[in-house]
Amino acid sequence: MNNTRWFKLEIFIPASHLDAVKAVLQEVDAEHIGNYDSCLACSTVKSTWRPLAGANPYTGTLGAVSEEEEIKVEVNVKRDMLNDTVAAIRRVHPYEEPLINVIPLHTV
Repeated sequence: MNNTRWFKLEIFIPASHLDAVKAVLQEVDAEHIGNYDSCLACSTVKSTWRPLAGANPYTGTLGAVSEEEEIKVEVNVKRDMLNDTVAAIRRVHPYEEPLINVIPLHTV
């Protein structure tokens, strides 16, 4: 993994926060590939979760399984931008426990 130059982030957010996430990704220039910027993909997904004791959920009820549509944002990020990008996403993400998958990419 030390030689990995690119990572893919999968960010799960409510649709209401899509524009805020897009804005911070542009702010840190995270979605820049070659001579293009604003390179990302969005898709609607159905997610489930159950807030447990001690949770302060953005949506849902303690002890009950929630199922709602979310947006999955996928963006490729260079290694040297990874920490700044994740920090920027966390600044605007409404969830107590944001789901941000960081996946190393093999480039050829």
